[in-house]
Amino acid sequence: MGASEPSQQQEEAVDRNLEGRVCVITGASSGIGEATARALGAAGARVALLARREERIRALAAELNAATPDGQALAIACPADVTDMGALRRAADEIRDRLGRVDCLINNAGVMLNSPFQAGLVDEWRRMVDTNLFGVLQTTHVFLADLRNGGGDIVNTSSVAGRKTRAVSSVYSATKHAVTAWSEGLRQELIPDDVRVICVEPGVVDTELPEHITHPATRQATDDMYHRSMEPLASEDIASLIAYAVSRPERVSINEVLIRPSDQEF
Repeated sequence: MGASEPSQQQEEAVDRNLEGRVCVITGASSGIGEATARALGAAGARVALLARREERIRALAAELNAATPDGQALAIACPADVTDMGALRRAADEIRDRLGRVDCLINNAGVMLNSPFQAGLVDEWRRMVDTNLFGVLQTTHVFLADLRNGGGDIVNTSSVAGRKTRAVSSVYSATKHAVTAWSEGLRQELIPDDVRVICVEPGVVDTELPEHITHPATRQATDDMYHRSMEPLASEDIASLIAYAVSRPERVSINEVLIRPSDQEF
């Protein structure tokens, strides 16, 4: 074989590009979700943006569509809360009607409402469980038939907190430990359907998550950690990792990735 001729493996890698793939991204209104939409859109994927903040995802969809040379819809905005099964089903119907079969699901929506357990912020515990865990389960359930009908990828955004627990993040860590464990079980279950399950575990990333913490002392300590003790990752760092993982040849399954800032110790 000449030096200029591609090998069989190289040809397989090319065949697994993102051009035309239909990707659903939850939590797409900011942070990692927004950056992932940009990364996948730039690679030629058609993206469905799911989030509660309708104005943001409509603006992002308009921006992505304006960048397409032929004016075709590259992105659509589907306002939905991942804790609302009815809203998810309606969004799924719209996506299928407008874009076709979904073959990539990015479960990114989540909240981080850290506090000492003894503070007893029960409503915030429930919100984290409902969004970070049950929301992921519901969203995957809604799109699973699409993914099994021809194969595809599921990316679950867990966290370093899904491996290591700190005093003020016990409930948040519980939700992320659950996502990591469920991802591995789902990976094994879906092997016969040619569906790859990828669990991404970011460390400190510069997103809006800490801004939602209501416990004053925890909010201050988190702000100090994010902006004074280390240089956090950018959302684009995680987005590029996701784009890489879902564009690998079918023979390659990147199951679990822990990614931290270079100077993050825990």
